Amino acid sequence: MSGWTADRIPDQHGKVVVVTGANSGLGLVTATELARRGAHVVLAVRNLTAGEEAAHRIPGDTEVRELDLASLASVRAFAAKLTADHPSVDVLVNNAGLVHLGPRRTTADGFELHVGTNMLGPYALTGLLLDALTAGSGGRVVSLSSITHKNAHLDFGDLMSEHGYRASSAYGRSKLATTLFGLELDRRLRAAGLPVVSALAHPGLTRTNLTPRAWEHRGRFGRLIAAGGLLATQSVEQGARPQLRAATDPEVRGGQFFGPARLWETRGPVTEARLGEEAADPAVARRLWAVAEDLTGVRYP
Repeated sequence: MSGWTADRIPDQHGKVVVVTGANSGLGLVTATELARRGAHVVLAVRNLTAGEEAAHRIPGDTEVRELDLASLASVRAFAAKLTADHPSVDVLVNNAGLVHLGPRRTTADGFELHVGTNMLGPYALTGLLLDALTAGSGGRVVSLSSITHKNAHLDFGDLMSEHGYRASSAYGRSKLATTLFGLELDRRLRAAGLPVVSALAHPGLTRTNLTPRAWEHRGRFGRLIAAGGLLATQSVEQGARPQLRAATDPEVRGGQFFGPARLWETRGPVTEARLGEEAADPAVARRLWAVAEDLTGVRYP
């Protein structure tokens, strides 16, 4: 199925789908395609105004809810309100992500901004929604990785990048952590016998608003980098295909990882992606999971 496209998405009527960061980019495309095929899509967004504007452009059944993954209080409030209204959730797409190339910043809970937003927030959200995801005939969680995870390394002695901070390295580490989380989640779901599939995807190099925005503050050089990136990337519609397949293909198995097939996984049709060496190490994943439990206070299988 290397030629997989959104046309292959099966009917989604009766499903409740949560897409984080759904007001723009990959999240907006994902939410649009799922709503178009009948799902009730919850746009989980940090900016409610932007979320409402996005919802008006989506042809289908949607609702907008506030979620800031950089705040565990916001994650807990979102999960509590969502499950009160939707005791059963069919799909959670952990799409939202952050690229910040400026000086080191932290979340509301004191975590380095990348790891806090890109991994610890989604870890907590998934755990808090796990009962809802298991309430139906079988839920699915999709974690959004990046090709940058392949060259990253987790230093558990400095997980929050307090020493020798480099923004690009912090981003790569956060996406390695996300990948480890998605794979360890699959192992734990299987061991617990829970009817939830954990799959992963990455968009290759895609024209979203993250990278240009991240480079804006770097002046003329940053603008040149952003412009060059636009020439090397694929469309956001193409970039969303791996996560749409991971979210909807009935044949997806737990632990599968999807991405573009060509040019070192930077673009092209959807295929199974290759893991970086550290991402494939269950011992690293178990250690990270234990850290995430301690840092977030959220514990699940």
